[in-house]
Amino acid sequence: MNLAGDGGGDAPPSLIAELEARPAAPRRAPRALVFDSGLGGLSVLAEIRRLRPDVEIVYAADDAAFPYGRLGETALVARVETVMARLIGEIEPDVVVIACSTASTLALPPLREAYPRLPFVGTVPAIKPAAAASRSGLISVLATRGTVARDYTHALVRDYAGNCEVTLVGSPLLAVIAERVMRGEDVDEAAISREIAPCFVERDGRRTDQIVLACTHFPLIADKIERLSPWPVGFVDPAPAIARRLDALIAPARPGASTAGEGTAIFTSGDEPPAALQRTLRLFGLTFTPAIMIGAASA
Repeated sequence: MNLAGDGGGDAPPSLIAELEARPAAPRRAPRALVFDSGLGGLSVLAEIRRLRPDVEIVYAADDAAFPYGRLGETALVARVETVMARLIGEIEPDVVVIACSTASTLALPPLREAYPRLPFVGTVPAIKPAAAASRSGLISVLATRGTVARDYTHALVRDYAGNCEVTLVGSPLLAVIAERVMRGEDVDEAAISREIAPCFVERDGRRTDQIVLACTHFPLIADKIERLSPWPVGFVDPAPAIARRLDALIAPARPGASTAGEGTAIFTSGDEPPAALQRTLRLFGLTFTPAIMIGAASA
């Protein structure tokens, strides 16, 4: 081992021994930033943890601007770009998961252009697998109103569900209800029943048999949705596919790698979550940090 400098010569034996004995700096665990307008991305986080427990997770909820449905498209893209610039600069993630269908369809192209070296994973309605699994040919897409209205969603239906009759159901309340459940608040289950009722279609002796949960908030209350359904159906959650995509984009887990431990939860309002929500965050392996605040967006 020659450590000669400009003047030539070998490094002293004592220095050589010290350098060779010094352990290599450990490679840190991959770091994922999981982002959503609220708490819906927790359903995605759970799948990432199941598949890649070695990944360090920072969860960011843009509660200062929740719900995104109240924002116009231009305002929404500007908001996501502003929040992302701050988060990426401070967190330095290895991968970013946009766990929101609306933000994915609108903001992912400019984000990928702005950060060409940073991989992004988006969220899209899982229409293709639902159509493939359907036996009745009747499927429904349960989403927010914004997602139902997007040309992107209609293109997915045309491209992947041409052999099915697809009912698009835009719910204005389910995401808010899911937020309340995660915060430990009581909810009116009759309201859930009303929101999901249009998904269940009967036609010519056939019934809807697959429902796409096209908002990441909805799997958080899947137990309630399933219990309140008028007949059994398959619910298609995009979270497993999102986790698999993340796994494909980052370095494989090192042999013997340990779990990453608790992750960090950030709320852009800067407000400390109530005790019930903090308990929920701990169930998902997260600890709240008041380290960041990004002012509320204008409607």
